[in-house]
Amino acid sequence: MGNYILRRILISIPVLVGVTIISFVIINMAPGSPLDKMVDPNLTAADIAARKAALGLNGPLYARYLAWLGNVLHGNLGYSMTSFQPVSELIGQRILPTFVLMGAALLIGFVIAIPLGVLSATKQYSKLDYISTTGSLIGISVPTFFLGLVFIYIFSLKLKLLPSGGMITLGQDNGFVDRLRHLILPAVVLGVNEAGTLVRYVRSSMLEVLNQDYLRTARSKGLKESIVINKHAFKNAILPVITITGVEIVTLLGGAVVTEQIFQWPGIGQLTIASVMSRDYTTLMGLILFGSVVVIVANLLIDVIYSIVDPRIRYN
Repeated sequence: MGNYILRRILISIPVLVGVTIISFVIINMAPGSPLDKMVDPNLTAADIAARKAALGLNGPLYARYLAWLGNVLHGNLGYSMTSFQPVSELIGQRILPTFVLMGAALLIGFVIAIPLGVLSATKQYSKLDYISTTGSLIGISVPTFFLGLVFIYIFSLKLKLLPSGGMITLGQDNGFVDRLRHLILPAVVLGVNEAGTLVRYVRSSMLEVLNQDYLRTARSKGLKESIVINKHAFKNAILPVITITGVEIVTLLGGAVVTEQIFQWPGIGQLTIASVMSRDYTTLMGLILFGSVVVIVANLLIDVIYSIVDPRIRYN
């Protein structure tokens, strides 16, 4: 296992380099410049050139990338071109809120998807199966921003049950309950979309397992159907779903960008939108590198967990 993890880490290095090269080129070739948001009309050409040099926007593209990469290898992600704060600090301040939101959404997705997927598979072609399948398609198809606005309108504006945005209530006791109330709407919005995807995976995995010979043998021995489903079928059907979780981390990161903006959740997604709007190249590159590392680490952890859950899997 140790050798496998080491190989995966070594393989991830050229992947990260490739991702950052492509991202760096796309970001710097896009129309506009960070100077567009900060240049005073009264500045002279010499002043503008001086600011451009201060932001590191002079020189050929490859030289700027190598300079950025060199700083990264020394643990320096650079400074924001708008707030002039260290990029590592900006990202560090927002990691926890985003991870809390993603974790809550993933939990909600599994809580909805596992029972619905199992029931849908065991009662194939029933009304429950059709309702579950239709619901999962709706969960996948409805845009996150639209669902978020609908939830804000219903639960915040009309029913006044939950706050419409933010992470805490200003001027009040910001304890666990207050933070939980702020978390519910964005987590449910992101979780519903996640559940729509997971229901289909759980259902298809269960259907495949239910047709296996060992389940017929279990039934022929007189075991109760509940034991056959819960102890034998579900334990094997959940294994492929575990591997999908690594892929869903990417979906959650992408969904968090939109969800955090709608609910003004102070996480990585909101910082990403702000960096795009202000053309903050340095912060964007730091965010891309951070997202890539999260996805690689998440998939590595999923593989390790899979080998622990299923003793048949061995990585050499």
